[in-house]
Amino acid sequence: MPSSDILLVYGTRWCGDCRRTRAFLDRHGIPYRWIDIDQDAEAAARVEAINRGFRSVPTLIWPDGSVLVEPSNAQLAMKLGIEER
Repeated sequence: MPSSDILLVYGTRWCGDCRRTRAFLDRHGIPYRWIDIDQDAEAAARVEAINRGFRSVPTLIWPDGSVLVEPSNAQLAMKLGIEER
């Protein structure tokens, strides 16, 4: 798994949870790198490896190496230490 100093968000354009997650991050000004697993076979394989063979999205890899899969807005807010809005 590549190390990064920015949040990596793996997802697909057609996924409603991916759109919701990106909207949450955008609304709170959280920088991230979007990676569409439908367009990147290596990224799709990485997501499947993390999720025991499943293409579970969004899969978020944080700069500290922790992972959240299909997080709710409340889980995102908690991880970021911000008020959910």
